[in-house]
Amino acid sequence: MLQINSETAHKMFIQLMERFDKIEKMLERQNKMKECLDGDTLLDNYDLSKLLGVTHRTLARYRQKKLIRYYMIDGRTYYKASEINDFLKMKGAL
Repeated sequence: MLQINSETAHKMFIQLMERFDKIEKMLERQNKMKECLDGDTLLDNYDLSKLLGVTHRTLARYRQKKLIRYYMIDGRTYYKASEINDFLKMKGAL
């Protein structure tokens, strides 16, 4: 049976709490990013590909052809939900 002394248990507890703090900060940052840019909701590639039923490559083609506007934040691609709505209306999908 594994036995852990109180000092080791305390160190493990501290490490665990530090990881929880990092995760919490990361989630807070992601939530802030989702609600930024004029209060509009941001969608990432995963969200948008699922919403539109297309692949990530199709999204890249849309960006390349300048059919949809996108924003780069910390090396990740985001789209404003309102602009995607406009894109869908333009395509006649809504």
